[in-house]
Amino acid sequence: MKFKYQLLIAAILLIVATSCQKVIDLKLDNAAPQLVIEGNLTDQFGPQYVIITKSVSFTSDNIFPPVTDAEVTIADSLGYKHKLGQSNPGVYSIYPFGGIPGHTYTLTVQTGGKIYTAKSTMPYPVNLDTLTTKTDVLSNKDLRTVTVDYQDPAKIANQYRFILYINGQQAGAIFTNDDSFTNGRYVKDDLLQNGIDIHPLDTATVEMECIDKNIYKYWFSLSQQQGNGPGGGTTPANPPSNFNNNALGYFSAHTTQSKAIIVK
Repeated sequence: MKFKYQLLIAAILLIVATSCQKVIDLKLDNAAPQLVIEGNLTDQFGPQYVIITKSVSFTSDNIFPPVTDAEVTIADSLGYKHKLGQSNPGVYSIYPFGGIPGHTYTLTVQTGGKIYTAKSTMPYPVNLDTLTTKTDVLSNKDLRTVTVDYQDPAKIANQYRFILYINGQQAGAIFTNDDSFTNGRYVKDDLLQNGIDIHPLDTATVEMECIDKNIYKYWFSLSQQQGNGPGGGTTPANPPSNFNNNALGYFSAHTTQSKAIIVK
């Protein structure tokens, strides 16, 4: 999914009185384009991708110009460095390749006379035991909610991201969790979302990522802005990037696994 990275430069205030309305004339300034890097390295041996684009202004179409002149490398904690080639405009990849849990990786992007770096440590995997479904009690329709079940390891901090697909279509909601209140416990986590209706006989697929703390902060920040939880979301803002030099985006070294079920 694409996110439009931008600074919130104006607010809307509408004052309604009993006898009149005051209309506020907004003057929206556009921020200068920034580099946006989306890098993922998984433990699955295969192609790994880094997508590099430029942000667009507030009033522009949601089309991100690709950056095609970058030099991109991934280095591991053992000192080995791997160069990524450009497979499509703005898309840099390496194949075949896979990360190792417990290792720290550094992504380096050189473009426009600047060097951008980010580090991420790949956590050890936590097994996704089962997927179950239940009636969506918040809906007046015959809809379902998907629940993920897993055993959180004790004596170690763990952070998770879940990606939900219904009949091959990704749900718009962002699902994150950590073990601040569930360390060492068996967890049943409902993936509450309002983007896709889930009906009996649909196919539900969940990808479970074990992510490091910085990446959890990134996805958790975005989840708080999506407005799915009680009381709605927070004011839109750029999520905290683990890149230097004011680059937007993230570099995530994570484990991944998936399960699918037919909704009952």
